[in-house]
Amino acid sequence: MMFLQETFARAKTWVKELQRQASPNIVIALSGNKADLANKRMVEYEEAQAYADDNSLLFMETSAKTAMNVNDLFLAIAKKLPKSEPQSVTGTPGRNRGVDLHETAQQNKSQCCSN
Repeated sequence: MMFLQETFARAKTWVKELQRQASPNIVIALSGNKADLANKRMVEYEEAQAYADDNSLLFMETSAKTAMNVNDLFLAIAKKLPKSEPQSVTGTPGRNRGVDLHETAQQNKSQCCSN
């Protein structure tokens, strides 16, 4: 993984801030990008995985260049998102979503052509 130690340290700071300020249900993923450049690795996989485990983060090594694990990471995030019933405008879960296709007769119908 191509994390530089300084970048990894900044990521840890951001994670702390998110954990402090965000919803308790937040899903945080840590991506070790540039996995295609393994010979230039700066942070070992085990170090990043241990940090992710200790902080309840999703972790994957990825490569934007080869697309390795990019979709998988987003799918893993989606699977972890809390499932909740969408709220309607009135605040009643699961009710009045979308457009009412059973609307009563139009009130504003023009009378110009009905002689």
